[in-house]
Amino acid sequence: MGKITDFRSGVIKGISVFSIALLSSQLSMGQNPVKDTANVNDTTYSLTTVTGVTLEGVNSDILNEYKRLRLNNILFQPYISLQQMLKGNAAGVYVQEPSGEPGTEQNIFVRGIATPLLSKRELFDNQAAVFVNGIPLSLEKPFAYDIQQYDFNRIGTATNLLSVIHNENIESIEVIKDPARLAALGPIAANGAIWILTKNAKSGKSEISVNGYYGYAVKEVVTPINAAYENRFRLPYYDKFGTIDDRYAYPAYLQDSSNSDYYGRANWTDLYYQNGGLYNVDLSLTGGTDRANFRFFGAATKNSGNADNTSLNRYMASFAINVAPLKWLTVSTMINATLMDRFRNRNFRDRLAETRYIPDISNPLAPNKSVYASYLDLYDRMTKDDNRNNAVQGYFAIAADLKQFKFNSRIAFDYNEATRDVFYPTQLMEGNNFVSNYFGYNQRIVISNTLGYNLAFSKVSNLLLEAGQNYQADINKFDYAYAYNGPNNFIKLNIVNGSTSNEAYLTPVGFRVYYFPSKSQSSLASFFGRATYSYNNLFQLTGIVRRDGSSALQPDNRWRTNVAGSIRTFLKDVLFENNKAVSAFNAYVSYANMGHVFSDDRFSRGPNLRPDLSFTGNPTLATYNGFPALTRPYNTGWVGYGIPWMYSDNISGGVELGLFGNRVFANVEVYSRTTKNQLIPVPVPLEWGYTGAYSSGLSVNNSGIDVSVSADIIRPTNSNNISWSVNGNMNYNRNELKALPKGLDELVIGSTKLQVGKPIDAFWVYTNEGIYNTDAEVPVNPVTGNRLSIKGVTFKAGDARWKDVNGDFKIDENDKELSGNYLPKITGGFGSTFRYKSLSLNFQFYFALGHKVLNQYAANRLDFINNDSRDNINAIKEITFWEEKTDLGSYPFYNPWSDAIPYRADQTLFLQDASFMKLRSASLHYDILFNAKKKRAAFSKAEVYLSGTNLFTITKFNGDDPELVQYNGVYNGTGLPIPKMVIIGLKLDIVK
Repeated sequence: MGKITDFRSGVIKGISVFSIALLSSQLSMGQNPVKDTANVNDTTYSLTTVTGVTLEGVNSDILNEYKRLRLNNILFQPYISLQQMLKGNAAGVYVQEPSGEPGTEQNIFVRGIATPLLSKRELFDNQAAVFVNGIPLSLEKPFAYDIQQYDFNRIGTATNLLSVIHNENIESIEVIKDPARLAALGPIAANGAIWILTKNAKSGKSEISVNGYYGYAVKEVVTPINAAYENRFRLPYYDKFGTIDDRYAYPAYLQDSSNSDYYGRANWTDLYYQNGGLYNVDLSLTGGTDRANFRFFGAATKNSGNADNTSLNRYMASFAINVAPLKWLTVSTMINATLMDRFRNRNFRDRLAETRYIPDISNPLAPNKSVYASYLDLYDRMTKDDNRNNAVQGYFAIAADLKQFKFNSRIAFDYNEATRDVFYPTQLMEGNNFVSNYFGYNQRIVISNTLGYNLAFSKVSNLLLEAGQNYQADINKFDYAYAYNGPNNFIKLNIVNGSTSNEAYLTPVGFRVYYFPSKSQSSLASFFGRATYSYNNLFQLTGIVRRDGSSALQPDNRWRTNVAGSIRTFLKDVLFENNKAVSAFNAYVSYANMGHVFSDDRFSRGPNLRPDLSFTGNPTLATYNGFPALTRPYNTGWVGYGIPWMYSDNISGGVELGLFGNRVFANVEVYSRTTKNQLIPVPVPLEWGYTGAYSSGLSVNNSGIDVSVSADIIRPTNSNNISWSVNGNMNYNRNELKALPKGLDELVIGSTKLQVGKPIDAFWVYTNEGIYNTDAEVPVNPVTGNRLSIKGVTFKAGDARWKDVNGDFKIDENDKELSGNYLPKITGGFGSTFRYKSLSLNFQFYFALGHKVLNQYAANRLDFINNDSRDNINAIKEITFWEEKTDLGSYPFYNPWSDAIPYRADQTLFLQDASFMKLRSASLHYDILFNAKKKRAAFSKAEVYLSGTNLFTITKFNGDDPELVQYNGVYNGTGLPIPKMVIIGLKLDIVK
């Protein structure tokens, strides 16, 4: 009878050299070419065969452990998203977490970004693909931003869909960066891939595993302030620069010092910052025989923030079953299901961005606890904000092993949906009320087939030939409606008129409704062939040819041929045969020329019409007096014909070195990736009416080096119960703009300037050189006799001194320079695990170095004169206005009334070093069974642990946290704190 464990091992059962590498959605496992792998319990799961198999003479366990994330840094921490698990644990991976609010969206960049981040839309074109058991997850698309006035949050739930991955259900995580391996996964993996295998059934073994923890997100310690503090901050400016009229215009909430609401105790923090409860309970059951086995996993988790009563509740269930009806045939299926309820923040900014309505924002909420409590009571009683996500993934697969011929067929799917119902009462909207409803889903179906033939020329020479097909179909859809002026505050849904026999049945009652249905469809068809030749444990050559067709491209450019290849050499016995200190020495080079897919389907049709009647100040108008209408895409940009595939030339090479029986293992890899033919909106003449026209030709290079090291300083032996291991990883990355469309040398889009030869993540700012203390210090043009000016405003004493780059005695955009970069040049982490008898201690640090932050928060606080008079969403004062987030006294003393606007944000004055190092995690474990294993043989593990995350930060940043920065490097102070979390837990494994 044939043995099986799961789909992965069933595919490779009985194979010596052969491995099935599935195109885009299927799995690959590294195998030893001279060992029989019929005992699938000894199988090592990885994706190494995309570029090569693990050869005799190299410790495969060490190699595969090196390539994966160390799960002991992940398993015993209250992480709620994949991004949090990756942070600092893999070379070349940078994670953005702009808010500590549980379940909010985060970004994964592998080896930099290929596209300038002009808005949140571009984030979707730079994310790594995520595969769970070979299923490429279908995530949100950017087309929803077309109907949004602000892009703070995507409409709908805005929940992080990578929170569907539970750390206790993970078998392994690998970050795939090798070009040829990425090419085998297809265009969706062009930005890198995260390859996750979940735990599955095991042959001939029954096991029950229980894990649970409880703890807290620790209350944030901040310095609250009141109106007296704000008054002391402002008065020196009034004393030096203010006039009588300026004093008469003093803000109302600061005028009356006897008002205890504003000038009394600033104790609002008692309600805003609180300990948030954390818990998790998960259970897995594994059982069966060699011919049929199963695994069930279920979990309930609550992850809380420490601010504004935010949390995420998650409920998960997973089931896998594997059957071998015949010795040569394996049938497997798996399904995961997740439900997530997110309790969102009560920020003014997020609420008003949803309503598109700015009420009177001149007076902020008072910092008094009782006043703030009244607001929270009203909010909690009257508002409605139901925010739910459901997700399910699964596959059905058949694997046939017919000696030299191997066949694999699989259908896989990923489906997630989101619903959000919102209501805000009249008390929060100056007599208006607001309601919105959202339902959206992302659906992906993948059908793949692979056939392979293994030809063994001799015991030391093998050729593996593979051919396969993959079809992927995506649907992304949402229906969104919002409305104002309902009949009262008790009707909190968009309702319709009574009976269906009524002609006006679909007419909402009492609401003025704006409805936005949107749908995006795309498909990707692929065919591939691959040949892998290995010889005598010395080298392995791999070549891949793919033909990919995408419906997101126009018909004349729909198909593209992609090629990739690699060579991996195993040189220990050649170069270090007699050197016992060297246990492994491998060198490799990999190259791929591969296409990239577009994040939505707008470019597949050429010129098109859109239901968009928007104008400046109202970019979400879809009807004309209630009647649907179509117009040209003036607000989203002109799309023409002849758009080609964007693609990348990606090459990397490196060495792997093992010393002293692989007690020390190191990898150094250099890389260069140039992404070409990218689309970017190029400005057009104003009389055309378009915001821009999309043109192909943007080219960006990312190059750098990855370094990873692990070492067992002390290994346990029969005579000692001590072990000590250390690990570290680091990435250095730089990007450079290589080309712009139409042969342009530079391009300005909004507040971003792109210049060939410069980084694409640089800030475009004025260079600050101090202050003009007197009018006489202002430079005078010797030709005209006019003093230096900015947009017609002559500089005076008290103004900022900015560098006149071109020497024309006029400060304008021609004097702005590219300075700094908002993505770190160096990222990584390091840590250690120490064990003594029943106790073990693990800790992990995370660092990001060499990047800047634009402190917009400080600019807004210092520019209080202009900020108080503005009636826009950027002038909103949250309750956190009454908190000392940054040292304002460290900035020059400018005249805030000056028309030169000396405290404008776009200057080097507000560029700050954002480098940091964090103690990302620490855990202490006690093995209950260390001295009692024979007495309790039924337990394979019984462990108590105490863990903490985000424990302290070392940084020069003049703000609350250098991670709480927007995707484009702007710090606006709105991100909720990333909390310190402390948990205590128990893990039990029972084996029969």
